[in-house]
Amino acid sequence: MTTLILGATGATGRLLLAQLLERGQHVKVIVRSPDSLPAAIRRDDRLVVIQGSILELGDEAMAEHVKGCTAVASCLGHTLDLKGIYGQPRRLVTEATARLCNAIRSNAASTATKFVLMNTAGNSNRDLQEAVSFGERCVIGLLRLLLPPHADNENAADYLREHIGLHDEAIEWAVVRPDTLIDEDRVTQYEAHPSPTRSAIFNAGRTSRINVAHFMADLITDGAVWNRWKGMMPVIYNKGFS
Repeated sequence: MTTLILGATGATGRLLLAQLLERGQHVKVIVRSPDSLPAAIRRDDRLVVIQGSILELGDEAMAEHVKGCTAVASCLGHTLDLKGIYGQPRRLVTEATARLCNAIRSNAASTATKFVLMNTAGNSNRDLQEAVSFGERCVIGLLRLLLPPHADNENAADYLREHIGLHDEAIEWAVVRPDTLIDEDRVTQYEAHPSPTRSAIFNAGRTSRINVAHFMADLITDGAVWNRWKGMMPVIYNKGFS
């Protein structure tokens, strides 16, 4: 199996890349600067590094890079500084998601390609009409207006829910929603839920990036895990956090 990863030089993306290589998977990555990848990983013969920008590659090139991949994983996000939050491109995650889905469809593969999108627990799954308090709705409304990356995350997930849906022959998808990302040096126990079990605004949980990467790798490589969560937006928390 081969997985294409976007955002492989980011804090979570590089952990997902390592997880997949450790599991013996073949991986392609699209990165602006290959030197941002650890030298040991760049030397792995199961890795193909494509230098470029996902929003600048032509449609034919995109289709070629996706061809033969059984899964696509997006760990794209906005840099948390003024330029990253308010600069261009403001719809990075959404536009990348749409372009990748179009590339997958253009190849007309005989089996559906998995699409795993990293998102945020602050984004509701409107298919489930998740309970959100009035206060939380107000805060999220402000975030949507004042912080473009939040709206971008919402729109990317909505693209999969609304434009791809649950019965597309070419694409199956899952949206992973961690809460308050933290750094840890090893995989620990974590829990996945169909919907948040706590308020992402007023009672946030914690999720280590390495656990996010582990769960995404399980979705990609473990058929039972995929069948449990495909077409859903699981929320994950480090187990035992209170």
